[in-house]
Amino acid sequence: MTAASRTFLFLQGPPGRFARVLADELELLGARTLRANLCTGDWLAWRDARVTNYRGTLDAWQDWLRDYLVENRVTDLIYYADRLPYHVAASEVARDLGIPCYTYEFGYLRPDWLTLERNGMSTHSLFPQDPAVIRKAARGLPPIDRRASYGHSFFQESLFEVIHNMANVWLRWLFPAYDRDRCYHPLADYLSHLVRLPGTGLRDRKAHRVIDDLIASKRPYYVFPLQLQSDYQLRFHSPFQHIATAAEEVVRSFAKAAPVDADLVFKVHPLDNGIEPWRRILGQIARRYGVRKRVRIIDGGNLDQLLRHAKGALTINSTTGLHSLRVGCPTKVLGIALYDIAGLTCQAPIDEFWTRGSTPDLTLLDALERLLAATIQVKGDFYQPAGQRAAAYHMARRLMEGRVNLPGALCETPPRLEKARALDIPLTFREQMSRRGKTERWFYVWRK
Repeated sequence: MTAASRTFLFLQGPPGRFARVLADELELLGARTLRANLCTGDWLAWRDARVTNYRGTLDAWQDWLRDYLVENRVTDLIYYADRLPYHVAASEVARDLGIPCYTYEFGYLRPDWLTLERNGMSTHSLFPQDPAVIRKAARGLPPIDRRASYGHSFFQESLFEVIHNMANVWLRWLFPAYDRDRCYHPLADYLSHLVRLPGTGLRDRKAHRVIDDLIASKRPYYVFPLQLQSDYQLRFHSPFQHIATAAEEVVRSFAKAAPVDADLVFKVHPLDNGIEPWRRILGQIARRYGVRKRVRIIDGGNLDQLLRHAKGALTINSTTGLHSLRVGCPTKVLGIALYDIAGLTCQAPIDEFWTRGSTPDLTLLDALERLLAATIQVKGDFYQPAGQRAAAYHMARRLMEGRVNLPGALCETPPRLEKARALDIPLTFREQMSRRGKTERWFYVWRK
């Protein structure tokens, strides 16, 4: 297929102009690019002649998209965050029509790396899971460039996100049928962050003292870094609809099978908005299983320091799992994660993890990360201008040359699907929509 015959349709991108920068780079290489705007935030970021505004409902989206793809002879579909409901629906339409899908996200090798994958991520990733395949494919690949060259500030990322999401609230009449599919209403989310802000320093100092005391005590401890309740990795790449359900499974097992002198440390995510009262939730769970005095809950502190001295770490599927592997910490994954591989993470049942957690093979981790960098990771940034240009340049060439997931990191079918089915993880658009439940909560509503 020649460059001139390629037509890329862009769906939603990260808040800001990155998707448009990538589209412009593809056009420089001879491709044609189109964009479907789904909401006001999309429209603010991109509204040139390539754009079509879809103002229909989510239920009618697949029929509209099928007609649009055929009419415009679209050859490739690309979007940010593969589990957004519009994107899940679009991937099924594209599969029926034989159109390849590409999805991009923040990188596994942060900072300064982005992910670009064929088909999907995590559960739907085509990246291999067999250690022997990974070692062989990584043989001879160069070392990873770990220099931080394009870092953006928290303010930059937050500004684009707030503009995007609040535009969808205040200017909803422009796209009245748009389904935001957010865990919290944007106003509740941002106001809660403002309420938490003044106490950040105090919480961090308390967390540092707890970490120092744990290390000085020489008592064994395990770490469970919490993800964000709104994280799509949690909601649709794991069997848990709420982090508290995963926490209860961990505490139950800890009380039953962990060494009696060990502690369990829950670390609140640094970007948590405070809507979920984690101290109350986790405290209630710990009391229920009789281990309240052995469970610590911290909201701040240095995660790397905590992991370096830990006897083990648990995660649903966060990229913090890679951090724990890098410092040689035995790690247990509860959901679906790309790095959940025999030889790296504990493959035994959780009750056995506390006493039989295996130390990760750092040579396999090095092979995994070098293969990631060469095949589905791209150096760059979504928000910093130089990083945008660098990422768009390399992404566009991988897309046009058919090198996404190549060389040596492309399976014919997602190798993690069998585990996902066993965990009853939603795989289709209909399954995901039936699972997501009530969205845009204002307050804590979790119940056991």
